[in-house]
Amino acid sequence: MTVVGPFGLSVQDRDLTRDVQAGMEAVEGALAEAVKSDVPFITVTASHLIEAGGKRFRPLLVMLAAQFGDPTAPGVVPSAVVVELTHLATLYHDDVMDEAPVRRGAPSANSRWDNSVAILTGDFLFSRASQVLSDLGTEAVRIQSDAFERLVTGQILETAGPRPEDDPLRHYLDVLSGKTGSLIAVACRFGSLMAGAERWIVDLLTQYGERIGTAFQLADDVLDIASDGHESGKTPGTDLREGVPTLPVLLLRQMPADPADPEDARLRELLDTDLAADDAAHAEALRLLRRHPALERARRETLRYAEEARALLDPLPDCPAKAALQELCDTVAIRTM
Repeated sequence: MTVVGPFGLSVQDRDLTRDVQAGMEAVEGALAEAVKSDVPFITVTASHLIEAGGKRFRPLLVMLAAQFGDPTAPGVVPSAVVVELTHLATLYHDDVMDEAPVRRGAPSANSRWDNSVAILTGDFLFSRASQVLSDLGTEAVRIQSDAFERLVTGQILETAGPRPEDDPLRHYLDVLSGKTGSLIAVACRFGSLMAGAERWIVDLLTQYGERIGTAFQLADDVLDIASDGHESGKTPGTDLREGVPTLPVLLLRQMPADPADPEDARLRELLDTDLAADDAAHAEALRLLRRHPALERARRETLRYAEEARALLDPLPDCPAKAALQELCDTVAIRTM
């Protein structure tokens, strides 16, 4: 059993393992080349997050989707590089917006240098992604530009917050669809498209990418509450402390208060306070939320997205790549346990 990707994804088929590993190694080399600049300082800042590592989830999906055509087709690796460069660029910008001190276990670019450097480095990565993209044809440019619009729209929606007339949960899911689902959908679309897969397969895998991307983000919401931090890679209750309304809290607020349960009333009271200013209150809220039925509802909602993603794969021909994509759906379930 060979691990070929993030989240412990394993593949038992030797040929698929070889193809995916070769593709991922080629992507890694191309990323290193793509961030080089004639200005040494830019090379240092642009390499910062690449050298910090990362799951490379999006390039992995490109490689798996390419198995439904010719995985050695010349556009496959460059399209994976485009998607990963775009993702990395958004991380530089996200860290500035979130004032994050750490990213992938290393000081974030904004804390190592400053916000201006981080923002401009993100812009530089977007420009390099565009350069690679320009060689992939007009359809690829249109696909990427549409996804980029959705990504930015999702970020703006998150920043602005829901309007009074909006359903907060629907608003949150729209944010996730734009910020996360759009680019993961493009990874699946590019991989299959560049490999010359049949159009119906390209469309189906695009839908799968959208669903599995949202499922993984929702699983992160559950992990932020339920885990001890090893799986999520961050301190438990980070979103809760920062007042970010993620799936468990949004579901709780949709549920009627239980007058017979003093813990329910206490939790709702705590969620209306500034938990960042009081460690004891934050710890109490985290403990109560872990025991609240809203967390189990969040798990079920996450699994629903994962099962919808799995169902989309049913019409695909049986092959090791299909099994690997199905295993990613299983991984969502495992992460939320």
